[in-house]
Amino acid sequence: MTEPPADSGYTAQTERVREIRTPWRLFLRTETGSAAVLLVGVLAALAWANIDQASYEGFWNTQLSVRLGAHGVSLELRDWVNSGLMTVFFFVVGLEARREFDMGELRERRRVLLPLLAGTSGMIVPVAIYLAFNAGHGTTHGWGAAMSTDTAFALGMLALLGSRLPTGLRAFILSVAVVDDFVALVVIAVAYSEHVELPALLVAVGILGVTVAVRAGGVRRGALYVLLAAGMWTALLESGIDPVVSGLAMGLLTPAYPAARSDLERASSVFRLFREQPTPELERSARRGLASAISPNDRLQRMYHPWSSYVIVPLFAFVNSGIRITGDELSRAFTSPVTLGILCGLVLGKPIAILGSSWLAGHFSRGRLRPPVGWGATAAGGTIAGVGFTVSLLIATLAFTGDRLDEAKIGILSALVCAFAVTSAVTGVIWLLPKRRRTRALLGTTELLIDLTVPVDAEQDKVRGPMDAPITVVEYGDFECPYCGRAESVLRALLADFGDVRYIWRHLPLTDVHPQAQLAAEAAEAAAEQDAFWEMHDLLLAHQDDLRTPDLFRYAGELGLDIESFGRHLQRHQGAARVALDVDSADLSGVSGTPTFFINGRRHRGAYDIAHLSAAVRAARQRAALVPPD
Repeated sequence: MTEPPADSGYTAQTERVREIRTPWRLFLRTETGSAAVLLVGVLAALAWANIDQASYEGFWNTQLSVRLGAHGVSLELRDWVNSGLMTVFFFVVGLEARREFDMGELRERRRVLLPLLAGTSGMIVPVAIYLAFNAGHGTTHGWGAAMSTDTAFALGMLALLGSRLPTGLRAFILSVAVVDDFVALVVIAVAYSEHVELPALLVAVGILGVTVAVRAGGVRRGALYVLLAAGMWTALLESGIDPVVSGLAMGLLTPAYPAARSDLERASSVFRLFREQPTPELERSARRGLASAISPNDRLQRMYHPWSSYVIVPLFAFVNSGIRITGDELSRAFTSPVTLGILCGLVLGKPIAILGSSWLAGHFSRGRLRPPVGWGATAAGGTIAGVGFTVSLLIATLAFTGDRLDEAKIGILSALVCAFAVTSAVTGVIWLLPKRRRTRALLGTTELLIDLTVPVDAEQDKVRGPMDAPITVVEYGDFECPYCGRAESVLRALLADFGDVRYIWRHLPLTDVHPQAQLAAEAAEAAAEQDAFWEMHDLLLAHQDDLRTPDLFRYAGELGLDIESFGRHLQRHQGAARVALDVDSADLSGVSGTPTFFINGRRHRGAYDIAHLSAAVRAARQRAALVPPD
């Protein structure tokens, strides 16, 4: 495996077959990065509408027809974006929801309940506030515009606050937002769809049933699913229900799972055959083998998420945010129950609902259901959830026209600004607290979901550092992996900088790409029989290009080991069982590449340079200090 360029950072892994980037990390990075593009779309729409509103409205009201023979669909350009392209946005939301349920924080099913409660109450309370403002004004039907959090803007704003808020808050808000989007689509389908045509709806349901059956049959032909999705979208459009629902349904049907070792090794074997005989037939087999090793959810996220975040959602903002802003318009809007209902519903209702429901859940469950962060961070998450944009605009365009629609848009845009301002203020107050109280307010004491399936066993695992250290770093490594060699100097610096860290090495020889890795691992185990594991470990990583049998015997001699005993150990493969145990534990924890790190049982996401690993260790130390001793 070729070593990465010097400027690539400590982010690469040697994978079984190929690099598989962390889905959760990619999702966060894409969403936060797209917030700036989304903001540009809003500002561009406002500029165009205030320069020439007639041309802005006239352009987006242009009819566009797509016909096939005697059948076709004719919609305005705005509707093609709102009901067509936004289907892809909700498809990505469905993919993320399914991935979290299969592999993420919600894979422990009891943890689903709190985001469900927080997300649902975070919609009910803002709706109640909106209705209170609009009672008797004939505008109560716009209640749906006050209830939804915009995921891209919320995560983007959290990113601007940097290290002032814990990363666990992003995961919590994302889980709440997924519930939010799901309920919002149900609301759109039920409350904002008129004159439902039952035959067309039954056709859509039938296509959904066919999709479920095809998925259960293990069919992975993308073209077939595109045809089924297009058919469902068209049937829903004809039925009178907003067809964006089809995107969420297709996303939720797409499973996510870690790459299985057998699939990866099979893909590697097929690729080696292609390397030896580069024929078209083997090229197709290699491509199919690589694709089958990755879950459909991961592949589709990688394919559609950038388009959704950087093109579709900003385009949606560009299409729907154009309103004239004058003194008279603002004066009328901020005395309008529509504007005030949306603004207060989002900015006040969201934090009250999320913080209140989280507290009630913790109280009545006796602490079993609590957010993964402290109450201060939960409060900040509640205020940032007041950013209602994408779905709020979508519902506003369904509920209102004319001046009322402009008032709703002003309320939504004002809520965006106010939510960020209030979150900044809440965060500032938290950081004025004494250090220990601030840490508790941010991190809390909730037991985190542990990613390391096989816990550390001080008698079986290879440990470097204090045995009773409060922080444990576990690395799954391969002695022939160049990235593991690069990480070694970082780990040495980490152990030198922190006196309360113990480091565990677990074997994960990737024999399909590193032919000497298995024997090197067994040599380390042979050295361990003579209490020289770490000395051999250091030599092997320092000489990764020289791991053949004569080299291993030479290293044993340099360490002063009993060569005869060392040789018998290697010849009989006595260390193979120990190595296999580590490999099995890696499979159980979903580890597919090297190096992979776990810090106090939580998988480390992202770079493994000294800055990132040190930050992760400090965060783990702060959390460990909050947990009372047994």
